[in-house]
Amino acid sequence: MADTLLPVANPVVGTGDSARRRASLGVALICVALLAAVPFAASALGDTFYVRVVTRMMIFAIMAISLDLVLGFGGMVCFGHAMFVGAAAYVVGIFVFHASSGEPLNIAGVAFQGSTNALVIWPVAIATSALLALVFGAIALRTSGLYFIMITLAFAQMLYFVAASASGYGGIDGLTLDKAPTLGPLDTGNRQQFYWVVLAALAAAYLLCRRIVESRFGLVLRASRSNPTRLSAVGVSPYRYRLAAFVIAGALAGLAGVLLASSQSFVSPADMSWSRSGELIVMVVLGGMATLYGPIVGAFFYLAAEFALGHLTEHWQLVMGPLVIVVVLFGKGGLAGLWSAVRRGEAP
Repeated sequence: MADTLLPVANPVVGTGDSARRRASLGVALICVALLAAVPFAASALGDTFYVRVVTRMMIFAIMAISLDLVLGFGGMVCFGHAMFVGAAAYVVGIFVFHASSGEPLNIAGVAFQGSTNALVIWPVAIATSALLALVFGAIALRTSGLYFIMITLAFAQMLYFVAASASGYGGIDGLTLDKAPTLGPLDTGNRQQFYWVVLAALAAAYLLCRRIVESRFGLVLRASRSNPTRLSAVGVSPYRYRLAAFVIAGALAGLAGVLLASSQSFVSPADMSWSRSGELIVMVVLGGMATLYGPIVGAFFYLAAEFALGHLTEHWQLVMGPLVIVVVLFGKGGLAGLWSAVRRGEAP
């Protein structure tokens, strides 16, 4: 019955909406072109350091997009989103560790061989994050508000301490990847080749999330954020739509996790800490919630400011904090909202 109450076709898009979509697509194409030019510019300058920096920014942008799907469009304040990133990163690290050591991986009495084949370990890692999102989301989404925030934080801290206590995999000190995963003919240890993999992943994540939020599923998800009681009153259960969005976001965060592990050749409990989840929330809010491109801008801005301020002072957070507050207070809708206001000629 619920499905019969949904629109049978996509909603009519007005001229203004079409113009905004074209403008958004144009900005996205320009951004992709600029990102594609980074490796060539770095090669011309003879400095590949910035390739690694921008690679890290793009990976965090994927994390921010995945969080925006549940936070911006679903209204679910997940304070443990980094657990999906860290879980996937650890799956990659464990597989590579056993491939390097030659020791089989025993799970429930069944021995598995380690691997450095990304076509094998990356899907397993992403599926692990999606499964965790399904299990934890099925429980956490029975609550709302502050209770939802606290239970997602509790789940994240539980995984954090599991990783920190796993002495066989480095414990609190983390685990170094001795070998870089191979992706078919591509070597992820090659920074130039890996850059294109991450850029393609970012573009795919953005297009997927954009397609989701513009679909009937996305309409119901946004309705569940605005007024879940009214949505239930017309016969549509917000729970299953929120859970589906939570699982999709977990899988995308897992994608960012496998890329992060391959990028830094190191996994650590810090990758799933509550502070990392807090940073992701700041990136989404700073860039602009429920915009998709806003979290990308927020991730790039946050990491660029961290990089620049970190060279000036050890206590760069003292500068970053007031800067974020100013942007949020005077730029309604974050950096994305501030840019829209400036483009329309309105005072922020």
